[in-house]
Amino acid sequence: MLNIIVNGCFGRMGQELQEEINSREDLTLVAGIDRTTEDTAFPVYQSLAEVNEKADVVIDFSHESSVATLVDQCVQKQLPVVIATTGLSEETKQKLNEASRTIPLFYSANMSLGINVLIEALQKVTPALEEDFNIEIVEKHHNKKKDAPSGTALLLADSINNVSQTKKEYVFGREGKENENPLNEMGIHAVRGGTIPGEHTVIYAGNDEVLEFKHTALSRGIFANGALKAAEFIQKKEAGMYSMRELLQ
Repeated sequence: MLNIIVNGCFGRMGQELQEEINSREDLTLVAGIDRTTEDTAFPVYQSLAEVNEKADVVIDFSHESSVATLVDQCVQKQLPVVIATTGLSEETKQKLNEASRTIPLFYSANMSLGINVLIEALQKVTPALEEDFNIEIVEKHHNKKKDAPSGTALLLADSINNVSQTKKEYVFGREGKENENPLNEMGIHAVRGGTIPGEHTVIYAGNDEVLEFKHTALSRGIFANGALKAAEFIQKKEAGMYSMRELLQ
């Protein structure tokens, strides 16, 4: 039995996690953390520091502003943690690195298994195409998403840049009349509308041929499923920073 604490338990992803956990007999949601309170079958607290229930792992789907404090409290309680919140600042990412010296910490800008397999594919094709193909990323999300571009779009862009011989300069959207696209640039474009859970398309455009890689999230359940796999993966790991790369090996 895996005992889980969910940080951000009443958010969209927190509610998805509740459903996934409740559907499985090998998982138990022992406590939640959120700024608001609702009637639940589990206790809810304002912070991890208040939680006394015994847990094996914390899963965080919250807001960037609360991640650093949560990680500090996980270190204090020596609890493994899965960070699934997007839009983290460089300062917060540094906090994760510091915490990973003490506790097992899993971080991914996207918890979808499919996205992470896509990253592997992009890193294989980019070296063969980068000298002759423009590379552009288009991401689409629901109209309530506040950060743009998405953390996943940046994750895809970084994965491409990591294997590129000539590093790409990111261009976030375009406007004006002087927008020729040299091969050393990579456009990243954000669309917001309706209830789109998440769609990412990576375009390789060469002379007279175009290659596209596309991932579509049809529900938020895929991210909850990935976060739970991550939680199972790190619960008995040694201190360190883990990602989908290690999980998928």
